[in-house]
Amino acid sequence: MTPRIELLAEKKLVGCQLEMSLSEDRTVELWKEFGPKIKELNNRVSNNRISLQIYPPEYHQKFHDSNRFMKWAAVEVVGFENIPSGLDSLILRAGQYAVFNYKGKPSEITPVFHYIFNQWIPNSKYCIDDRPHFELIGLNYNNTNAAEEIWIPIKHK
Repeated sequence: MTPRIELLAEKKLVGCQLEMSLSEDRTVELWKEFGPKIKELNNRVSNNRISLQIYPPEYHQKFHDSNRFMKWAAVEVVGFENIPSGLDSLILRAGQYAVFNYKGKPSEITPVFHYIFNQWIPNSKYCIDDRPHFELIGLNYNNTNAAEEIWIPIKHK
């Protein structure tokens, strides 16, 4: 699995956020809260959805499944005018990303992340950058046949 390397331009995101860990995964709860509110956003850039993680410093170096992080369910918008009540805004800073394509069941994605963090990154000329990680999820995403892009922030070692 070889990623493509992309320079991402700054993006404006609107969505909901929750603190969680891998052992206390609240992703379903997060998307149930945000999903119905998507239709209230009239200035979306596309139909794609974004599942975004903001990890604290050294999260991956001292990894444990109980480590806490912020997770967002979001969409990209043109601007932050008229954000509906109960939603938050986030500016995703520009930077370089390794982009991995995944197709399959969402429940079977864990080995892909193990490969990225335990094989690809250590053997590449990159290290993880301190910016949000995210998955770009298309409109046809479902629990049996997912197609998503995994965006990992990188910088040269």
